[in-house]
Amino acid sequence: MVFLPTQVSTESCWAPQVAEQLSKASGVAKILVADSEAFLGFTPESLTPLVLATQNQLNFTHILAGATAFGKSLLPRIAAKLDVSPSKDPVKVVTIRGTSFEADPLEGGSVQTEAIPAGDYKTDLSQWLSQELSKSDRPELAGAKVVISGGRGLKSGDNFKMLYELADKFNGAVGASRAAVDAGFVPNELQVGQTGKIVAPELYIAVGISGAIQHLAGMKDSKTIVAINKDPEAPIFQVADYGLVADLFKVVPELNKKL
Repeated sequence: MVFLPTQVSTESCWAPQVAEQLSKASGVAKILVADSEAFLGFTPESLTPLVLATQNQLNFTHILAGATAFGKSLLPRIAAKLDVSPSKDPVKVVTIRGTSFEADPLEGGSVQTEAIPAGDYKTDLSQWLSQELSKSDRPELAGAKVVISGGRGLKSGDNFKMLYELADKFNGAVGASRAAVDAGFVPNELQVGQTGKIVAPELYIAVGISGAIQHLAGMKDSKTIVAINKDPEAPIFQVADYGLVADLFKVVPELNKKL
């Protein structure tokens, strides 16, 4: 069963198209659609009571959402209200069955789309203001062949400018550690790691990144890893193919001059 909240006040509502596509997907038995202006912007605060009301009525065994910033904000709220623990960022599904077996064949077809009461779920906890599509001449972080990532060692958002300059020389993308994002140096969409983007470029240059486990999980499959850090004991050097123990504020400007 697929649950699809929509925002009726928008002229470019995508819900009908999505519902039609989902109706032909294998394994989908029913699509629930709820229309309300309260869902404008899809804030977790407004959607949580809707999901809970639907859960109380239909008693789902599993509630799934994408591993996005939205999903990671919505599911913990629902889990807390249901007094259960959410499972986040799964990387594999395994079975303890001793023998392998063939999966039951699933055939896609037209399924029922059912409208459900949206209710009055407006909240004063948060308000959606606007949405703008960011544009950049640089490649997307997740698909870039070269990624230059900065950490808390850069000390400020202004210092990321030298990473952008370096990335432009490689036609690469700029990423960041969670520590740099949490410090407000760069926006969340640049975060590389288990709770951010997973990247596997041909070249990954980590600048001022210590190498926390959650960050390594997001870039460990890079073909070549270069680390620049003044701390010789930084964990990032354990996965780096090339490491430079030096002051990044001297090394990066010099690289920009030489390249």
